Amino acid sequence: MRILVIEDETKVGCFIRRALEEESYAVDLCEDGAKGLEMALHTNYDLLIVDLMLPSLSGLDILKGVRQAKIQTPILILTAQSQIDQRVKGLDAGADDYLTKPFAIDELLARIRALLRRGSTESPGVLQIDDLALNPATREVTRGSQRIDLTLKEYALLEYLMRHTGRVLTRPMISEHVWNQDFDTFTNVIDVYVNYLRNKIDRGHSKKLIHTIRGSGYMLKVD
Repeated sequence: MRILVIEDETKVGCFIRRALEEESYAVDLCEDGAKGLEMALHTNYDLLIVDLMLPSLSGLDILKGVRQAKIQTPILILTAQSQIDQRVKGLDAGADDYLTKPFAIDELLARIRALLRRGSTESPGVLQIDDLALNPATREVTRGSQRIDLTLKEYALLEYLMRHTGRVLTRPMISEHVWNQDFDTFTNVIDVYVNYLRNKIDRGHSKKLIHTIRGSGYMLKVD
């Protein structure tokens, strides 16, 4: 899952990014409203976190610009405790939820999970294909009775694959949702991580779940 955070307070933005990356999210951070809107319009994010008080372009203007472009990405707005009128305007402009500063990181993460569930066609519970199961709430992955330990990036990649079971996922699609804007698309990092997953998910099992679609990308399906 890839998230754009538009927040002009450097410490707050870095705090949010660090917390989200520890939860396996790919995060792009922008401190300027106009640039943030441009990024939101040209990159397929899974979620936007937007502070309402921004330089060059307000959070409200970003909301309006995104919704006018018919982009339905979930948006969480950040506001000061006293900005009740701004919260109302933000929700009316197309925001899906809001959080007042200062906030507890656990509440931010819970609201993010709720928004991502709303925007997903998957059920909010455990993701499963055959005997492979992933629980987004506990971040536990099992195959049969065996628990599988994954790194943060391996987990993020597997979750993306499992949310799109049966679909061919190209390398650009994977990089766009699992890695951030600093990712070098000319490397073989995606292939390397898919192999890491294969070693942990498919090795020792006669039924393979991770498949290479030659010339296209990868697919998670029952062999």
